[in-house]
Amino acid sequence: MWNMFTGYVLVGLFGFGGIAASMYYIAVEKRAWITPQEYTSTLALGQVLPGPGLMNTCIIVADKFHGLRGVLLALMGLLSFPLLILLGVVSVYDHYAELPAVQHATYAAAAASVGLIFGTGLKLAKVIIKSKSAFVFMVCAFVAIAIFKLPLFETMLVLAAISILVGYREGTS
Repeated sequence: MWNMFTGYVLVGLFGFGGIAASMYYIAVEKRAWITPQEYTSTLALGQVLPGPGLMNTCIIVADKFHGLRGVLLALMGLLSFPLLILLGVVSVYDHYAELPAVQHATYAAAAASVGLIFGTGLKLAKVIIKSKSAFVFMVCAFVAIAIFKLPLFETMLVLAAISILVGYREGTS
């Protein structure tokens, strides 16, 4: 359980701009709690459940190994230090937000966050894209949401329904 707690402390500490990249690194690459395929399916399940998707993923992984006590420790590890850091940063930022240097630093941090999210997306794509139809659905989702600016929820609902049908037909043929 100490391994799980310290792993999620690291995820929380290094999860700037979102914890997907750091969670993948700790859970799959560094600590090998789960395989890339398990991470992908757990992440997908966490995203469709109500609440924050990556927190759901944390709960699922912790429960798999240590039950309720593991879940509570993992959540404490995940949230404690980021909350303390956030309180400190907010109090400092409140005083200096109007300075140009602070505004530029904020833009740079946002750009780095986008890069981390993109890199994690590519790692996940390697695991998920095992057929031409999976690649087509990935491209369709990107085009619909990023290019045509269609609503995320409706787009994912339609694409999920169609992909399940296609996956079923591919599996039965």
